[in-house]
Amino acid sequence: MARSDPYRGFRFRVEFDQVLHGGFSRVKGLVRETKFESRREGGLNEFEHKLATQTTYGNLILERGLVDDYLWSWHENVVEGNIQRKTITVALHDEADQEVWRWLIERAFPVKWTGTDLDAGVGQVVVESVELAHEGIRKG
Repeated sequence: MARSDPYRGFRFRVEFDQVLHGGFSRVKGLVRETKFESRREGGLNEFEHKLATQTTYGNLILERGLVDDYLWSWHENVVEGNIQRKTITVALHDEADQEVWRWLIERAFPVKWTGTDLDAGVGQVVVESVELAHEGIRKG
């Protein structure tokens, strides 16, 4: 019987409205959480009811080496009041470079842009990080 191994987290692509804009070294925040309320029923002490109330989505964070001004310009538009929402696609690939999972992050827009510290004593790559608010994650 063939063994099914988990997929590795370093083979992925990120697209903005189906357009690839450079490579990303890290994607964080693929999170959705359903909140609930607990309710006890009178006279029943051995359990409580769990009632789903709302599903929330954490912000998506993309990190990459600073290469162009695409993410900066998008956030600059938001700062100026021109919010352009985009569908972000995160596609996971297997060892044969075949797509195995695809997450669609709906109606996303940048809410925070961060650059790394600049230090003349260290020869590291300058990294930009962009945090995006969105309205949901679904499997594509």
